[in-house]
Amino acid sequence: MNEPIPANGGFLQLAGKAILVFGVANRKSVAFHIGQLLEEHGARVTYVVRSPERKKSVERLIGRETDLFTCDVEHEQEIARLREELRDRGPFHGLVHSIALADYTGGVQPFHATPKAAFLRSVDISCYSLIALANAFRDLFDKDASVVTISISTTRMASENYGYMAPIKAALDSSLAFLAKSFSQFSRVRFNAVAPGLLKTSASAGIPGYVDSYLYAEKVTLRKRALETAEVANVAAFLLSPRSSGINAQSLVVDAGMSTNYFDAELVRRAMRDG
Repeated sequence: MNEPIPANGGFLQLAGKAILVFGVANRKSVAFHIGQLLEEHGARVTYVVRSPERKKSVERLIGRETDLFTCDVEHEQEIARLREELRDRGPFHGLVHSIALADYTGGVQPFHATPKAAFLRSVDISCYSLIALANAFRDLFDKDASVVTISISTTRMASENYGYMAPIKAALDSSLAFLAKSFSQFSRVRFNAVAPGLLKTSASAGIPGYVDSYLYAEKVTLRKRALETAEVANVAAFLLSPRSSGINAQSLVVDAGMSTNYFDAELVRRAMRDG
């Protein structure tokens, strides 16, 4: 049985902290797991979702509508509107950016055949939105606020079915350093990323061939058990907390040791046998 969280939020010291969480889609969402964990530790979570339709489903999920807002980050005017709507809820001690878009409706293409329009739209929504939100809320952040985005464990592994999203996540990772440096001119706001290995989410289910990649990744982990979304949420909560005050402009990889184990002897034997 889990011990009750102390009134002050326990080790993470999150009690009473106001945190924005962008990107909840359903119960499997990384953002949903993060938001629920933050609430368990006493944080005041404000959820932001993409559309009124999504708001209705998420309202049922979190059980209330008072802390639920909409914003399509593809449109600057919606970000500006959201800022005004949330002005009186600040200062915010944290922001979770769990937003990404990849258009695979045309099927998987070789990387060199990536459609320009799809690539640029994905950069806008998956990467630039972090910059846009940080800029919009800069005056509503607590001086020691923490901004956390969700990246991937490696952008150097050329997974064919993930396609052009890896370079976009690489741009997201690089943005952390520049945002941290830029904000350091007037605050101590930190920018970090949780970089998980393969997860079982609704968004990932839309990636062609993802199930096979997920099952393979499970075998490559040192523990032979897939990464859980709750484990990613644990790291995100730590990065949002004052306990991580010395961490800035970093991506923390959470992959259950997968990146160290590609040459697992049993997997090599199977590959050679099947080949």
